[in-house]
Amino acid sequence: MTVSSPVSTGAATTDDTPMTHRQVLEALSGLLLGLFVAVLSSTVVSNALPRILTDLHGGESAYTWVITAALLSLTASTPIWGKLSDLVSKKLLVQIALVIYIVSSALAGLSQNTAELIGCRVLQGVGAGGVTALAQICLAAMVPPRERGRYSGYFGAVFALATIGGPLIGGVIVDTDWLGWRWCFYVGIPFSLIAILVLQRTLRLPVVKRKAKIDYLGATVITGAVSLMMIWITLAGKNYAWVSWQTLVMVGGGVLLGALALLVESRAAEPIIPLALFRHRTVTLAAAASVLVGVGMYGATTFLSQYFQLAREKSPTMAGLMTLPMILGLAVSSTVAGRLITRYGRWKGFLVAGTFLLAVGFGLLGTVRDDTGYGWLSLYMALAGIGLGLTMQNLVLAVQNTVPRSELGAASSVVTFFRTMGGAMGVSALGALMTNRVGRYLTENMTAAGIPAGQGGAGGSEIPDLHTLPAPVVPLVTDAFGHGVGVVFLVAAPFALLAFLVVLFIREVPLRTGNGG
Repeated sequence: MTVSSPVSTGAATTDDTPMTHRQVLEALSGLLLGLFVAVLSSTVVSNALPRILTDLHGGESAYTWVITAALLSLTASTPIWGKLSDLVSKKLLVQIALVIYIVSSALAGLSQNTAELIGCRVLQGVGAGGVTALAQICLAAMVPPRERGRYSGYFGAVFALATIGGPLIGGVIVDTDWLGWRWCFYVGIPFSLIAILVLQRTLRLPVVKRKAKIDYLGATVITGAVSLMMIWITLAGKNYAWVSWQTLVMVGGGVLLGALALLVESRAAEPIIPLALFRHRTVTLAAAASVLVGVGMYGATTFLSQYFQLAREKSPTMAGLMTLPMILGLAVSSTVAGRLITRYGRWKGFLVAGTFLLAVGFGLLGTVRDDTGYGWLSLYMALAGIGLGLTMQNLVLAVQNTVPRSELGAASSVVTFFRTMGGAMGVSALGALMTNRVGRYLTENMTAAGIPAGQGGAGGSEIPDLHTLPAPVVPLVTDAFGHGVGVVFLVAAPFALLAFLVVLFIREVPLRTGNGG
């Protein structure tokens, strides 16, 4: 199918007229607002899920799928949004993504059962994926790489607030009687509407008018390959063994679809993921590092929330507040690094330092237990947060500085795609590991205390309610979860160390001072 790219609908400006600093900040406010609610959609439900599933009569499998459904569709749709942004109006696309997010969020809040909620979460992930990818792409189209650091730091800060602050916001909403869990989905709607209006008035981007073919076959095959692999790693170890016929079928199918995707993309006139991008060493290495960093980014938010609630006996609201050292570390380091990159034009040192600090932070978090002092815990979280802040946006910047403008959207979305995919798969695998470790440690604790396993509803395969357990059992459960979460971070640390080794091989290229190329 052939489409003709529309002319930009922004305020009157020529295609060659760059936006002023004030105009960039005005448009950036709309992009950041949209990015905040899009990322928030993946994290705000984490502390609210027990209450949601109680009301909707959902089981343990529903708990997994409410989170995974949105991550899966977000990951699969990211390269499609990125490629479309190279063909049609970026402004129109980001507004469409926000509309999809608004509609799906409203429907999710109205859900009457878990099947409806999971279906709405799939649609919500599509909208969130569009906003997340297109926000980065619009920034890249507005300002040249040399000036981009001062603005991309804001993206890192907003990403931090939404990713790690989401559980806090969700906890406050659930703990507030006159709101209720449905407001976890409604809360982003008014901000999304404001973002659409702000972008309509302020975003001015040139659109090259040309005929292009949309690679529908490539999009279908890529989505199928990614979805099948993510479904496998999400369910393996829970619904069936890692070594089983289900694993053979899903992994084999995913590999075949992946090979087919390579064949389709190599022959497509306008491929969703141009394979030529990976001829750039920076793109290939940044994609690999993004997978590894994604494990840490999503793992930190998921497992720290469980640690504070189940190992430290904190409320959902307090669990969110206690992650502030990581939020502040990520936000401050991202902003400061962005400004320094703009001033001096050097960026690789921040990637090297960031991945190193992330590995150190995760290694130290691997030593935590339920009685670890909060002062030490704050230091460990801050180190991990600083590492993430120095790494996430600068991987995108390195790629955007490498590729020509005609491939900016596809290249930017590739980094986001691999980061999200790594995060989703990492969380699933590490979650299975934690379930196994917690079950083992809890059994050992109960045996040592002379208490029959499972007494009072304590078990390693389900999330316990500490308030309903017998008093002698509670410290045994908190010890098991504290030890289990420590093991998870200890296993995640080598992934960050691998990312450190990968970025060492990225060649630093001076940042371009123009948007051409």
